[in-house]
Amino acid sequence: MDKYIRFDWAVKRLLRNKANFGVLEGLLTVLLNRPIQILDILESESNQQDYNDKFNRVDIKARDSEDEIIIVEVQVTRELYFLERILYGAAKAIIEHIELGELYSEVKKIYSISILYFDIGKGDDYLYHGQNTFTGVHTGDHLQVTMKERDALVRRLPSEIFPEYFLIRVNEFDKVAVTPLEEWLDYLKNDHIRPDTTTPGLKEAREKLVYYDMDPSERAAYDRHVDAIMIQNDVLGTAKFEGLVEGRAEGRTEGILEVARNMKKMGISVETIIRSTGLRPEEVEPL
Repeated sequence: MDKYIRFDWAVKRLLRNKANFGVLEGLLTVLLNRPIQILDILESESNQQDYNDKFNRVDIKARDSEDEIIIVEVQVTRELYFLERILYGAAKAIIEHIELGELYSEVKKIYSISILYFDIGKGDDYLYHGQNTFTGVHTGDHLQVTMKERDALVRRLPSEIFPEYFLIRVNEFDKVAVTPLEEWLDYLKNDHIRPDTTTPGLKEAREKLVYYDMDPSERAAYDRHVDAIMIQNDVLGTAKFEGLVEGRAEGRTEGILEVARNMKKMGISVETIIRSTGLRPEEVEPL
């Protein structure tokens, strides 16, 4: 059976190559329910490929054939201010892609797609979608722009303007893959792709993301990446369990400090430790 590369590694190392756009286009086509063609990959603040940054989010910012901006990011471990950050990311993308003095009609539609490997909260689904809507305070109805108003004043509907957010909770997927979306979740969670798949993007992934096709040095770096993720998840899980067993604030604090101490030994940056644990810089530096 073929072994496939984890999606977070593929995003960071492979899917920025135009020859591999088909993999990401397939995921976006399945998720957005329309054909997606990526024209180019745009500069993004976390496009860095430093090995020491392996636990930061990795992302791709793409422009599609309809000149809309799509941000796809993978977050392996928890982040305290995740919701604030994706809001900032969408807002920043809007500002970056409208020139000073241009009309507001030139504002780009933004899609923010987050693939999460950590528990963000309570919920039964593995896919959540959100967008700004206007709801009547007293009636509870949703404001709809009529064609007359649209022709006169409003050129685009709210759904055509406001950012859309997709949260894919990988760890919550526990089904037998039947639909194209479920096949994608099976790959994201289990690195499994059916040999007879016809799902957009996964056929390309079977050809381009094969573990044994990597050269030895790249494969060694990938193995270190996977091992480090497993170690960190084990450290975080152990600390969480110990905190629950202790049931005391001091026990939880010590558990978090132990997590930070182990992360620092692994060479993880102070900035990443602070984001992952919620500790202050002065608490992390002496460890």
